[in-house]
Amino acid sequence: MLLTIDIGNTNITLGLYRDHELVVAWRLATDHERMQDEYGIQILGLLEHAGYRPEDIHGVALASVVPPLTGTFLQACENYIQQQPFVVDAGVKTGVSIRYEDPKAVGADRVVDAAAVQHLYGGPACVVDFGTATTFDAISAEGEYLGGAIAPGIGIAAEALFLRTAKLPRVELSRPPSVIGRNTVHAMQSGLLFGYVSLVEGMVDRFRSELGPEMKVIGTGGLAEVIAAETEVIQIIAPWLTLDGLRLVWEMNR
Repeated sequence: MLLTIDIGNTNITLGLYRDHELVVAWRLATDHERMQDEYGIQILGLLEHAGYRPEDIHGVALASVVPPLTGTFLQACENYIQQQPFVVDAGVKTGVSIRYEDPKAVGADRVVDAAAVQHLYGGPACVVDFGTATTFDAISAEGEYLGGAIAPGIGIAAEALFLRTAKLPRVELSRPPSVIGRNTVHAMQSGLLFGYVSLVEGMVDRFRSELGPEMKVIGTGGLAEVIAAETEVIQIIAPWLTLDGLRLVWEMNR
């Protein structure tokens, strides 16, 4: 089986594949202070809870946008499941032509997302990833990564409201009773949820004007389903898109 690991600034997602099938996936909070032994024990615990053993793992594919944790996970995998991870970075075969001005500046997660879109859905496409940042990535009809747009994530926006104002509280990101909030909590929830829905709809419209009317819209990340429930512009919800891309890139480099 193949273990895939995507290390992000807010979440770490892991997926276990049997051939082409994702049999189980996990989403963890990113903790920069956690040591390699702690992560190693956590991986063992996740495997055991799902009914698997370290010996069942025959490969590990890893993408990271948090360099200090890359080495931590390399050590954890080597020491606890006796596997040296395959790390997606510059020079790795991905099947994706990158048209960014500086290809090395594109995060590994964006590249493997593009690989997954190219193989699973085809282009042209716009990938909307609801993570620490809300990112919009453009994939051409030929499967090229063209670039994209980056906006603050919903979590960052919510935390900024709480930290930078004297009287606004922390709120749960959930649907308020109406767009017009009748109290402070509902007003903040409306601005966050419906405001970001409008952001997505507006950006998708602008991307479509450049990529063409046949552009697919794919939502991924932890909040993809929450936003997709409020708009029709997200056509495909793929919460584990990066893990699928890691599997595909790993297979290309075997």
